[in-house]
Amino acid sequence: MLAGRREPYARVTVVWARSPVSARAGDAALVTADGRLRGWVGGSCAEPIVVAQALDALADATPRLVHLAPPGELPPEREGLVVAPVTCASEGSLEVFVDPRLPAPHLVAVGRSPLVEALATMAGAVGFDVTVYEREDGQGLSGPGSGVTVDLAKAGAGPDSFVVVATMGRYDEDAVDAALASGARYVALVASERRAKTVLAGVAEADRARVHAPAGLDLGDLPHIEIAVAILAQIVAEKATAAAVVAAPRVEPKTAIDPVCGMTVEIATAADRFEHEGVTYWFCASGCRRRFERDPAAFLS
Repeated sequence: MLAGRREPYARVTVVWARSPVSARAGDAALVTADGRLRGWVGGSCAEPIVVAQALDALADATPRLVHLAPPGELPPEREGLVVAPVTCASEGSLEVFVDPRLPAPHLVAVGRSPLVEALATMAGAVGFDVTVYEREDGQGLSGPGSGVTVDLAKAGAGPDSFVVVATMGRYDEDAVDAALASGARYVALVASERRAKTVLAGVAEADRARVHAPAGLDLGDLPHIEIAVAILAQIVAEKATAAAVVAAPRVEPKTAIDPVCGMTVEIATAADRFEHEGVTYWFCASGCRRRFERDPAAFLS
């Protein structure tokens, strides 16, 4: 379902475990971009560390092997291995493989032509999730009550999409308006310079600057299949530029330090909390909370 909704997530798999721990090799979980974990990779000591590592993996789009153990039992660091101290009352060790799963870049090609077919084929070959959209028969008729003529929401167009309008003059204006309204990160119009100026004449200046028209790298007068290559090259360059700025969306978890064991705890999923002298303290488990309740001063000092 996450992949179908184009939501980023990380798959976490336990690859090694040394008792006493509650997880076993083969246990797995999914961590979504909002920091929620679904599945099982260990108890309250391991889970916050795993979530934090999964969010880091989503942020830099890089898988990682993570070794969790008490501070005195951590292995030496090496390339490709992240060591994470477990500071709560746990004696076992775990190794988990964190694999970020980011949605494939989404291309919406609007229209019906050999150029669209070529673009869809080539984009699919380099890993794009491609949707070809063609206005349904009978849409676009003028007159009262004709309504919206192009609905790119049906194609899944959104802020992360690349939209190429290649309607060859049949409904360029409507398609460009719909592409801009979708908030797509890239909008391009396949048209001559003269035709592009006509299509964009009624578009607000700020939106006009968002449209690549004519579409693709300027490689001169090309046949349709080579125009498709030039468009795809421009899209790949646009995607690479954006990736250099940010690899993936990340929601920073709000955390607190368990005053008893020193463990970092996510407030949204913390097992326990306790208010003392007007301040709320968060705990990894009820055991830490109970120890704190008996003598807060011992831990706050």
